[in-house]
Amino acid sequence: MDQAMAGTLSPDEAPAERWHFGMRALLAAALALGLLGFLFRDGIAELLHLWETKEEYSHAYLLPALSLFLFWQKKNELLARPWRGSWAAVGLCAAGLLVFFVGQLSAIFAVIHYALFITAAGVVLAYAGTRNLRYLWAGLVLLLFTVPFPQFLYQAMSTKLQLLSSELGVAVIRALGVSVYLEGNVIDLGSFKLQVIEACNGLRYLFPLASFGFLCAYLYRGPFWHKVVIFVSVAPITVFMNSLRIGIIGITVERWGQAMAEGFLHDFEGWAIFMACLAVLFAEIAILSRLQRPPASFSDSFFVEIPAPTPPGARAHDQPLPASFLACLVLVSVSCVVSLVVGNRPEITPPRSDFEEFPLQVGEWVGKREMLDKIYIDALKFTDYALINFRRDDNAAPVNFYVAYYGSQRAGESAHSPRSCIPGGGWKIEGLDTLEVPLSAAGVPLRVNRVEIGMGDNRQLVYYWFQQRGRVITNEYLVKWYLLWDALTRDRSDGALVRLTTMVPAGAEFSVGDKILQDFIASLGDKLDAFVPR
Repeated sequence: MDQAMAGTLSPDEAPAERWHFGMRALLAAALALGLLGFLFRDGIAELLHLWETKEEYSHAYLLPALSLFLFWQKKNELLARPWRGSWAAVGLCAAGLLVFFVGQLSAIFAVIHYALFITAAGVVLAYAGTRNLRYLWAGLVLLLFTVPFPQFLYQAMSTKLQLLSSELGVAVIRALGVSVYLEGNVIDLGSFKLQVIEACNGLRYLFPLASFGFLCAYLYRGPFWHKVVIFVSVAPITVFMNSLRIGIIGITVERWGQAMAEGFLHDFEGWAIFMACLAVLFAEIAILSRLQRPPASFSDSFFVEIPAPTPPGARAHDQPLPASFLACLVLVSVSCVVSLVVGNRPEITPPRSDFEEFPLQVGEWVGKREMLDKIYIDALKFTDYALINFRRDDNAAPVNFYVAYYGSQRAGESAHSPRSCIPGGGWKIEGLDTLEVPLSAAGVPLRVNRVEIGMGDNRQLVYYWFQQRGRVITNEYLVKWYLLWDALTRDRSDGALVRLTTMVPAGAEFSVGDKILQDFIASLGDKLDAFVPR
């Protein structure tokens, strides 16, 4: 009896059970990875191109490895029981594949990139099951930071951050006793003028710091509200430190010349400010650690946990292949075949005339061509443009005629809305509404955005609209919807922004400008049709 009892282990002493990935599971996972890679090959190639060419996303190369590390951290919890899979995740995978075909048929890469994330998350959860989501969610969210923002959201953020950084940077310069004047994004130091361009908007700090801030908040051991503060504080830290950088550049340019804003020193300042952002974030974590009850040290509240090794003698079982995961493999396999049949439809680019041929005589209006600086051409990324100042003999204020044409908007390049760009030039929007111009081409009413702007004693009236594949659109979000719809149904994504601007004399009503612009539109007639195809 004693011998029998000696040979029996209590539940606490019994060897632990662990579920590992056998050869069958590993081959199935490799097959899923290969199928996803094949299906999303064009989207992945474009994603890697964006990571390589845009500094805002250059950190994204590290995120998949960090995501795998977060999964590995939870390996003991994940392998403590067999995975049952999730049929709800099959629905998520199917939704991702549907979004993929929308992206493929429209050839809009932003849609394909989000489809890749949705589909991959569906496949993972179809295998692991939603019960394991609490161990996998952080790694999946971190992967979401690898997906670039849609271009129209990026442009809106960039414009607002440029203005805010310019204002705070000028505040720093003034605080150090230097006289400076700000017009939009132009910092006037008297002897020098600094343009706070799109590259100085701070997004190259914000995007990597946001992903790093999320990682820090996840690893932090403390109250949930501390975690929220850590992540949310990334934005003000970035804005403040980027503004400080602009202020430092302004001070050094004032004292030592324009060279301080260029070349190695400019890049070194950017690197130093980024490291300073990290230092501020770590200092914040240290302060929050001391606010805990009882107070904790930085090392106690913020450290990287290494999973414990598998207990000796643990019984290992192969993870089963859930039917939900096999269903996802079938869906992805079928999608690969369908994608080969559908193929990448070539985009139709209708024939058009170059704006070099645009007439300089529009009714009674005589024009003179102007040129944009290269810095703006590089930022706007249009296919062709016209910038012409038109005058009339009756001493009416001139009309600035600007059209930016995009032969393709599939890769994200599209017109910057004047509503976002106008404040960057130092102008203040005093009124904004839509207006139906009674006379346009063939006498058909034309609906335009009407913007009243001012800077000091100067006032201007702006009309603008988006002329997109035969439509005249005033709503920026409708532009994006019709871009997707026309790419799906017509294989076209070309379009243009048309903007007319005139000065309003001091003391005059804006209605004076309305008459000038509406007279010009009546004279313009259908002359744009040869340059912006319907």
